[in-house]
Amino acid sequence: MPKSVKQSLTQSPTEIEKYFREMVLIRKFEEKCNVAYRTGKAGGYLHVYIGQEATGVGWINSLKLGWDYVIAAYRIHAFPILMGTEPVACMAEIMGRVDGPSRGKGGSMHIYDIPRGFFGGWGIVGGHTPLGAGLAFAAKYRKEDRVTLCFLGDGAANAGVFFETLNMAALWDLPVIFIIENNEFAMGTRLEYHAADTELHKRGFPFGIKHERLDGMNVLQVKEDAQRIIDWVRENQKPYVVEVMNYRFVGHGAADNDQTLYRTAEEVEQNKERDPLHILRKIMMENNIMTEEKMEAIESEIEEQVEEIYSQALESPHPEKSEVYDHIYTDMPVEKGH
Repeated sequence: MPKSVKQSLTQSPTEIEKYFREMVLIRKFEEKCNVAYRTGKAGGYLHVYIGQEATGVGWINSLKLGWDYVIAAYRIHAFPILMGTEPVACMAEIMGRVDGPSRGKGGSMHIYDIPRGFFGGWGIVGGHTPLGAGLAFAAKYRKEDRVTLCFLGDGAANAGVFFETLNMAALWDLPVIFIIENNEFAMGTRLEYHAADTELHKRGFPFGIKHERLDGMNVLQVKEDAQRIIDWVRENQKPYVVEVMNYRFVGHGAADNDQTLYRTAEEVEQNKERDPLHILRKIMMENNIMTEEKMEAIESEIEEQVEEIYSQALESPHPEKSEVYDHIYTDMPVEKGH
């Protein structure tokens, strides 16, 4: 850890402990999601956030919760939890149970909590980016000072629809921040093999959109950068493109068991030195914010909490077959000839 990090802490010990607790909760929750998938309790497909926790915690903690909007792709479990959705409800949705926010019919990729401003995960790569611009357009049309965060992956940064969306966001001065979570491999292809320009934040350049590349592994730095950019967008009512550098320690999805096709086990182990939890633990120790014993106690406490979350979600029943068409089609009568 650079010496400058130790000397430039701007957050209080209480705030830093909050970030630590949230990051541990996400890590333990995601590890349990992997267990649920591998034991047949979660169907469909599943993408976990292990290694990227600092990005979610830093950005979501910089929002006006209950006011600002968030929309993302499909690596989404952390976002609703950080925005206030009950973790039991999230786990229930992941396992296809009726107590999930989408009554178990959305699964891992389609958790929504509209009252809290979370507009869900979307399975089409890059397909949600115009929806993010739409949320920002609606807020601007209503003359509200809401900011929209639109998370996407490095692979989605190459989607044609993303460029179209950037053009509209710049043309209409929309208060939206496109956060490219660059975990270096997209689905299973190294960055330099799928992007002609590997500095993905430059996607904003042709459209005159402010853009920059940021660290995504040190939660305290993420929080400072996120707050600065969100405040700027809220005040200036203009878009921003951010590339956050991450590294996922697991496969693209829970079924991605052969990562040797695109990276080595040695590379993964080497990058674990950048583990956001490891970095924060070191910062807290060196700044006398928390002892090793207290950190271990918090981790044990949260591990028990996640076990209880899992147990409660298992008690939720699966939806009835009769519900298959509920909430799919509108009940609005269609006039003859239309």
